Amino acid sequence: MNIKNKLILLTENSEDVRELNRSMLEDDGFAVQTAVTLAEVRASAKQKLPDAIILDIDMPDGNGLDFLRELRKFSRVPVLLLSGLSEDIYVIKGFESGCNDYLTKPYTSGVLLVRLKNLLQSAEQVPEFIRRGSLFLDIQSGQAFAGGKDLLLTQKEFFLLLLFVQHEEQLINADHLYKKIWGQPMNKDTQAIKKAIHRLRSSLEDSGYTITVTRGKGYTFERV
Repeated sequence: MNIKNKLILLTENSEDVRELNRSMLEDDGFAVQTAVTLAEVRASAKQKLPDAIILDIDMPDGNGLDFLRELRKFSRVPVLLLSGLSEDIYVIKGFESGCNDYLTKPYTSGVLLVRLKNLLQSAEQVPEFIRRGSLFLDIQSGQAFAGGKDLLLTQKEFFLLLLFVQHEEQLINADHLYKKIWGQPMNKDTQAIKKAIHRLRSSLEDSGYTITVTRGKGYTFERV
């Protein structure tokens, strides 16, 4: 992976740690832009989207999750969340808001660097667009179209469709889907996945594809 042209937007509410991370990233070849407030983060992202964002949840002028949810309405840029909250409920909330990874404090610069490189590596493996017949997925915007018509999918529905498209003709069990999309074990919450699948199947009616349900085993995305 060539990191010399990768721009990282870096936030961290501790000035000392932020500068340490900036120096470490620049020494490793990254271009780094720092932001101290959410207002600066928004302004930077609006001017030029970075290749990845290291985002502190606890910002002086608000909660980083608010910005993350705003960001996910128009961009899939990789986001690594930083937080002093390590309990499952907070980690789950971070992933539900759209983060790609979650790093709890205190952390070492080495671990931050490895997590960031893994995010960028994963992002490079996902194409900008995916086309399957009349079905078209815009990965950057999080939109899906069938015959040119916007399917108006929610964020979870889009990622569910993306997962299916990437595993066409493969049987995927509900537990795996739930963990991938909701970021936690399904346990007994079967209604959420059933409702999402039902709406997605309805949206795909004119796409040439459908989602086949195999009772007790899972779901298969396949051509009609």
